[in-house]
Amino acid sequence: MDKVRMGVIGLGAQGGFYAGFLAEGKVGNTVLAAICDTDPSKKAVAEENYPGVPFYTDHIELLESGEVDAVVTCVPHYLHPQMGIDALARNIHALVEKPAGVYTRQVEELNAFAQARPALTFGIVFNQRMNPLYRKLKEIIDNGEIGGIRRTNWIITNWWRPQAYYDSSAWRATWAGEGGGVLVNQAPHQLDLLQWICGMPQKVYSNLKYGYQRNIAVEDEVTALFDYGNGATGVFITCTHDVIGTDRLEILGDKGKIVVEGSKKMTVTRLNRSEAEMNAAMSWADAMKLFMGQSAEPAWTEEVLEFESVWGAQHIGVFENFSANILDKTPLVAPGTEGIRGVGLANAIHLSSFLGKEVELPVDGDLYYGELQKRIAEEQSC
Repeated sequence: MDKVRMGVIGLGAQGGFYAGFLAEGKVGNTVLAAICDTDPSKKAVAEENYPGVPFYTDHIELLESGEVDAVVTCVPHYLHPQMGIDALARNIHALVEKPAGVYTRQVEELNAFAQARPALTFGIVFNQRMNPLYRKLKEIIDNGEIGGIRRTNWIITNWWRPQAYYDSSAWRATWAGEGGGVLVNQAPHQLDLLQWICGMPQKVYSNLKYGYQRNIAVEDEVTALFDYGNGATGVFITCTHDVIGTDRLEILGDKGKIVVEGSKKMTVTRLNRSEAEMNAAMSWADAMKLFMGQSAEPAWTEEVLEFESVWGAQHIGVFENFSANILDKTPLVAPGTEGIRGVGLANAIHLSSFLGKEVELPVDGDLYYGELQKRIAEEQSC
């Protein structure tokens, strides 16, 4: 095999995007081999845009057709785990869209199934891990260039969605159809990046607003406080009602600070001595000179890095990396088993709000599932 034959399950907006760049040959080691959608009317769309590509209305038929080596699942969140299992059970490599699932119990089942089949490739479309800015940020943190992390703060509120967006489909922004709001739809990439770069917190306390500025049952405003267990803390803020939203990530370390703005510009400030060393050695008179810019030597250096991010390039990178793992065992940038971390973090944020108290990680999967079912029942009784 020199190219992976990829099947796309779900020909909606995302599936159509993937099918498009696969059909155009933008993923050098992968070809579009088949399409599946439960809506029979999508067959005409597929025939017009991807002539000659087989079309199925049943994903099991696609998986058993012999047409594909791998599939990507572009379906509602609740279906990702089972479709991943269905593929792996038939020796088909699985690339699941984010999030890996709605609750950790179902993702644990998917992970266990995948880990029992190590010969198969299991990935997740965390395309932001291919963003050169975040790859550089992770490299700086991993190299200890700003020391141990003391605080993280991410305000990501540029997810503005009007009511018309929510009214466009009955399943949108519902507990039964989507499993939540901004935490499971718009913000999974940031939750993944936070844990990928900074690690998982040990405890979470949150304040969520449900239907705050939109006529929906799920959350459209989130403020969460993270406790990393070593004194470090974090704040995560997101919403879908800020039309002039902000994307700003700040990471403070013992030896410096990183500020990312708009996911395009990164300012790295490196202390010449760690804050702990400065605190132990510096007199108040020397500190005053520092404040007034009169120090004999600068206390820090500053580097500003700016990045271009071409739309679609990161997604193509995920597909190329996934197929390269199939073809020659190139290490995965986004292993599917890591998808549970972001799901667990989202579940913990929800659960803290449901219970009105701090919760520990790993999240209690049974407790979260029970609370989720309560909200589904309440939603369906209205």
